[in-house]
Amino acid sequence: MKHALTIGWLYPDLMSTYGDRGNVIALEKRCGWRDIATTLVPIGQDTPSAKIQTLDLLFGGGAQDREQGLVMKDLYKKRDVILQHIEQMKPALFVCGAPQLMGKYYEPSIGKRIEGLGIFDITTRHPGQSSERLIGNTAAEVNWDGLGEKDHGSTTIIGFENHGGRTFLGKDAKPFAYVLEGFGNNGEDKTEGVMYKNAIGCYFHGPLLPKNPEIADWIIKKALEIKYQEKIELAFLDDSLEKKAHDTIVERLGISV
Repeated sequence: MKHALTIGWLYPDLMSTYGDRGNVIALEKRCGWRDIATTLVPIGQDTPSAKIQTLDLLFGGGAQDREQGLVMKDLYKKRDVILQHIEQMKPALFVCGAPQLMGKYYEPSIGKRIEGLGIFDITTRHPGQSSERLIGNTAAEVNWDGLGEKDHGSTTIIGFENHGGRTFLGKDAKPFAYVLEGFGNNGEDKTEGVMYKNAIGCYFHGPLLPKNPEIADWIIKKALEIKYQEKIELAFLDDSLEKKAHDTIVERLGISV
């Protein structure tokens, strides 16, 4: 039986900063190279909530404060079906602005607090326009235990962060990774991102998945296993070029792995 996945992309016209669309491209390409059919479904303000029920995995990218405010007005209507998607263990990847909206709230530097969906136990606040942005190349060690992969070896992921907001984990939240170089969630506690079930939130632009194909394959594998209720072994891909690019950044950052 030929496998297939339906990928949902939240608000591509409003939330796709810093090359985040590359995450969708990476998923499509890595599936296509393995003869896994993909269908991309843009989720916009006019998309019925029921459409999200047809998705096998969900992606949301970053945005500026104004766009986040516009998105949030519609996102409230879709909260229950997005939560259902995640509670069913279907994978999701939210980058920068998207996990902020999936958290409890986001306080911008100007304007009113944006109440989030409360799916992630995180809060985010911008300390003010005069504060330093958290920006630059970054690296972190994946928290595989938190993803339920206790026997998985260590994995260093690389990316590029550019955010003014500081995100703090609640008592029930688990970090996606631990910072080796850069700022991460807030520049203080060395945590990067958040995870809940098979949903990941992070600040890694660049975009994340082409630079870190192991994470892309984890998402694809989980999506297939949940959909088909069977153990999936993905066909091998030659990632030597990706590894060379990855290792070059790790070396440039002076990290020992």
